[in-house]
Amino acid sequence: MADNGVNRGRRRFLVGATTVVGAVGAVGVAVPFVASWQPSARARAAGAPVRADISQLEPGQRITVEWRGRPVWVISRTEEMIERTENSDPGRFSDPDSERPQQPAYITGPLRSSRPEIGVLIGICTHLGCSPLYRPEPDAVDMDDWPGGFFCPCHGSYFDLAGRVFRNVPAPTNLEVPPYRFEGDDIIVGEDEENA
Repeated sequence: MADNGVNRGRRRFLVGATTVVGAVGAVGVAVPFVASWQPSARARAAGAPVRADISQLEPGQRITVEWRGRPVWVISRTEEMIERTENSDPGRFSDPDSERPQQPAYITGPLRSSRPEIGVLIGICTHLGCSPLYRPEPDAVDMDDWPGGFFCPCHGSYFDLAGRVFRNVPAPTNLEVPPYRFEGDDIIVGEDEENA
């Protein structure tokens, strides 16, 4: 057996130490690389639900919260607003029963909301993405028998207080209703009752 002056114990130690250092280095490189595949905190926050206190929301008033980079309107409807919206002639609207999927399945009826006194709509016109103006008063815009709602001055689209689009305007569909739920005096936009 020719050792030629090789210390086997030392060789085993050096091979083992080199293997351990190489493995630690590989893990040290792999962890940040794999972590870079995860969405950033900013990206996670952009899709996260948004909480808004609506206890101070006066009847007829609207607040705007931002969810996923889009304005979401929370509207406190008065009894008069509710009555005008429910009693509007369905023939005036392109999709009066909201048959196109512009809202969660639990949002039904002419008010398109889970509570009649609170309306929740994404404030972006479905035509070209403008932001319609809030005109809740009857006859506030140049339209026969205006019940109150939203007017998009960019191309002349009209929506009622439930976000239903009127016939013969450029907007093809109703305003979108985001998923939302109530928790005490707060509304949580971006989260359904079932997924809470």
